[in-house]
Amino acid sequence: MPQTPSPPRPATALSTGAVARRLGVSPTTLRSWERRYAIGPARREPGRHRRWTPGDVARLELMCRLTADGVPPAEAARAALGAAPGAPRARRAEAAPSPAPGGPDALPLGAVRPECRGLSRAAVRLDAPTVAELLEAALAEDGLVTAWEEVIAPTLHAVGRKWATAGERYVEVEHLLSWQISAALHRIRPLPEPPRSPPVLLACVPGEQHSLPIEALTAALGQRGVPARMFGAALPAEALRDAVRRTGPRAVVLWAQSRTTADPALARSVAGIEWGLRGARARPALLLAGPGWGADVPAPRTERLYGLRSGLAVIESLAPPRAATGAAGAGPFAYGS
Repeated sequence: MPQTPSPPRPATALSTGAVARRLGVSPTTLRSWERRYAIGPARREPGRHRRWTPGDVARLELMCRLTADGVPPAEAARAALGAAPGAPRARRAEAAPSPAPGGPDALPLGAVRPECRGLSRAAVRLDAPTVAELLEAALAEDGLVTAWEEVIAPTLHAVGRKWATAGERYVEVEHLLSWQISAALHRIRPLPEPPRSPPVLLACVPGEQHSLPIEALTAALGQRGVPARMFGAALPAEALRDAVRRTGPRAVVLWAQSRTTADPALARSVAGIEWGLRGARARPALLLAGPGWGADVPAPRTERLYGLRSGLAVIESLAPPRAATGAAGAGPFAYGS
């Protein structure tokens, strides 16, 4: 006897928070749209949280595109509801989405997670509160490393590509997004540092202003209890060398965004700095990060870092220090081989 075919599985329904992250709006905005314009989930069960089907999300995406193009929210909601399946053909045609996904101002994201599209939409709108909320949600749900690699960095790269092809446009989007990312990273509280443990020094080379990637690395080290000293953008060369001598670090991370700022001579001089008692001298491991550095390392005990996750693994694999050079507070720690 032939078996009755199983009914098709229903499409996955999303929570309000998940939809908000995908669209780049706050959950409060979605609830407000539902209350004011009746653009909510098509089906709701009493006593349960709202769940949004793919059709519900498609209507919201259309409303977001229309409002981003300057259509008043009430009109955008009517158009989005009119575009629902089963609506009159004329009304669906009025609200037909633009050929480019997200409209002409959308960022060139490619194949990315939905959270990237939501974050990029909020950034293009210069909606700082929603950008901050989406960043906090990504960091809380995915953790810093995954959120950086799969949500934050792809969105930043898309903003950079858009800026590079649009003249002076979108500079404000990049600045706002970068500021919000930096603020979110600074809100991550590090674990207490182990006593008398040599730090990792992190700095941009002189002339380099792009510090976000090593801000992320600093925050990730702090989450793991690894002592870190972050000096930010464009640290002068002599100040960097002085900091190395004064702290006896486990490692020095130098970030260079472009070939014009990367300085192999500075890298060699930092790698050659020694400290400690005669006969027990130590040097830091030098880690070169960023696309500005070439494939070849310019000095011994130097290594290239190629990403946040792998960079953390390299730093955590470094040998712990042997001992201090003297009494507590008398000098920097010696670095063990």
